[in-house]
Amino acid sequence: MIRFTTAGESHGQALVAILEGIPAGLRLTAEDINRDLARRMGGYGRGARMKIEADQVRILSGVRAGETLGSPIALEIVNRDWENWVDVMAPEPDPPGVARRRQVQRPRPGHADLVGVLKYDRGDARDILERASARETTARVACGAVCRKLLLEFGVEIGSHVVELGGINAAVSRKLPTPLNASSDESPVRCLDADATSKMILAIDAAKAAGDTLGGVVEVVARGLVVGLGSHVSWDRKLDGQLAQAALSIPAVKAMGIGAGFEAARLPGSKVHDEIVKGGRSGTGGFARRTNRAGGLEGGMTTGEPLVLHVAMKPISTLMKPLGTVDLRTGGEARAQSERSDVTAVPAMGVIAEAMTGLVLADAMAEKFGGDSLGEMRTNYDQYVQQLNRRWDSLGEGGGGK
Repeated sequence: MIRFTTAGESHGQALVAILEGIPAGLRLTAEDINRDLARRMGGYGRGARMKIEADQVRILSGVRAGETLGSPIALEIVNRDWENWVDVMAPEPDPPGVARRRQVQRPRPGHADLVGVLKYDRGDARDILERASARETTARVACGAVCRKLLLEFGVEIGSHVVELGGINAAVSRKLPTPLNASSDESPVRCLDADATSKMILAIDAAKAAGDTLGGVVEVVARGLVVGLGSHVSWDRKLDGQLAQAALSIPAVKAMGIGAGFEAARLPGSKVHDEIVKGGRSGTGGFARRTNRAGGLEGGMTTGEPLVLHVAMKPISTLMKPLGTVDLRTGGEARAQSERSDVTAVPAMGVIAEAMTGLVLADAMAEKFGGDSLGEMRTNYDQYVQQLNRRWDSLGEGGGGK
């Protein structure tokens, strides 16, 4: 099993993560991780925080001489802004009669502020929002980068691009560029449609001037997956369910679709299901689909076609022209607190969604092919692909793969 956990607050000293289950022998450096950390910080519409931070990872354990050891990998990303928040976030108790700066008593609609204060019985919503902040996803992207390095060993590429932002839809070609991120990252909003990019930038500028925020939709694509990852036999082993949980755990993400998604519910079956044909690359069992409306998953398992996810993010909750709320101290009407924020983080959310997809897929690969070392895992993978090829060869002989 590949699993991870993170710790840290938005304005705390650092974010840390522990990633377990990566096999020994995977070549890994801090730069492999820093590339994705830099991508997460980009995108038109980001706020002042991105001008302060320059995220760099420090590998604390689990890697020696540039290779993973098979033991837990510990990662640290220091918050450069910590020096301005020491008295606000310090773990030491305050002297009697001294109140902390920057308390949050006017919870923001749409954020975790109010529900968290009530659930955890806190007097200051900062105790909630510091952990609920999307800053935590920096540690997720770091773990995801390691998993993506593992997936690349087996020819799996994960990329994303923005298909909608602020109600503006991009024209999406049926044939996406390879590698996908090399093209999408060239756009300031990570969109492949130049005309839509210009309109999205104008929409972001207008929202900023109005003190508002914008949401959107990102398409995540994973190519090169072998057939049969995941399982149909138990609800918690279905890969589509695992991917949905991972995507919906990203702050501000409210929906996730696979392949045709909601559109499939509006069409007859003849327009939804993908016809099976001979062909396909190695690792698909000799079969392919004429279309890919299923998004690369059937029955909770990969088909060998590209995995296609659509991840929808609501507008960020912090508004420069705040909505109405209730003051936690007085019970009176008030305007919500305004924290430093972005106009939109949809382009960055795509990078986070790639990471979460990579974490789920790497775990599925580890479950299917096991191995304490990368070499053992590769041997198991190769044997499985050979078995698929033998099954296809036997079909022509009437063997049915048995």
